[in-house]
Amino acid sequence: MQLRILTANDVRQALPMAAAIAGMKSAYAQLSAGRADIPLRTRVAIPAREGTAILMPAYLADSDDLAIKIVSVFPQNPAQGLPLIAGLVLMLDATTGQPLAILEGSSLTAIRTGAGAGAATDLLARKDAATVAIIGSGVQARTQLEAVCTVRQISEVYVYSIDVKHATAFAKEMAGCGPIPTRIEVVAEPEAAVRQADIICTATNSPRPVFDSRALQAGAHVNAVGSYRSDMQEVDVNTLRRSLVTVDSRTAVLAEAGDFIVPLAAGEIEETIIVAEIGEIINGEKPGRDRPDQITFFKSVGSAAQDAVAARLALKGAIAQSLGQLVTL
Repeated sequence: MQLRILTANDVRQALPMAAAIAGMKSAYAQLSAGRADIPLRTRVAIPAREGTAILMPAYLADSDDLAIKIVSVFPQNPAQGLPLIAGLVLMLDATTGQPLAILEGSSLTAIRTGAGAGAATDLLARKDAATVAIIGSGVQARTQLEAVCTVRQISEVYVYSIDVKHATAFAKEMAGCGPIPTRIEVVAEPEAAVRQADIICTATNSPRPVFDSRALQAGAHVNAVGSYRSDMQEVDVNTLRRSLVTVDSRTAVLAEAGDFIVPLAAGEIEETIIVAEIGEIINGEKPGRDRPDQITFFKSVGSAAQDAVAARLALKGAIAQSLGQLVTL
């Protein structure tokens, strides 16, 4: 039996963004249709280092994808020159249960997270959306930007980060890459980016809202992919109140996302503020945007369904391009 091992570079080469976005639509559709067996992720806390290890298994019946991801999030790592997130994805043959591949998990997570927001943007953002605000300048911000520029013709990008040097490096690196425009402007405050944007992507580890909802213009679309813990709140409650609110998974968001957990505990919103899972919109069960001036909002905490589909697509691309290392077990 042979196992294919894919490095981060292999994964990035094997899984182009357009294919990943199409795959995420399939993953979301199966998730909302009850065609995905996804136990709520298991978390192991490492309090001394503020770290978290997470196990995420999934089986998707329609696409016959079976995988498990092990991912760690260690906030102290960047100060030591190490990545915030690390992980591996093990893909199994759903017919025999035999292992097929091990994929570097951080690159796969970044691509599928960006692609998930890209799928939501394609479904919810105005067709004429042309400007983007990126809040954050890390790995997730990069794939967020690539994804939205894949599904919309973007002419201008505004980026804000608490680390101005990092934001400047981000702008220099990303300008003109693939579908990304050459015009990327670093701004001094988040509202300066949000006010000018048709699409806003937040990808930070902030424990408190990163922009004032009053800066949102009519017709804007917001992708929120940060605040992965119950005590993190990347968007304020008024953003939710003003928006058509969609999520990747109701169950997961209500269990994990501080954006909802904090205002729910304070009695500021009710669970019914969530209008739809994005998969319900894909499946035609719930409506999406219904007017140009409507603000739309998508919250993602990530799903193992995304990892399983992304791993299959990456493995397919790797085989086609003869990427990775084959190991005989």
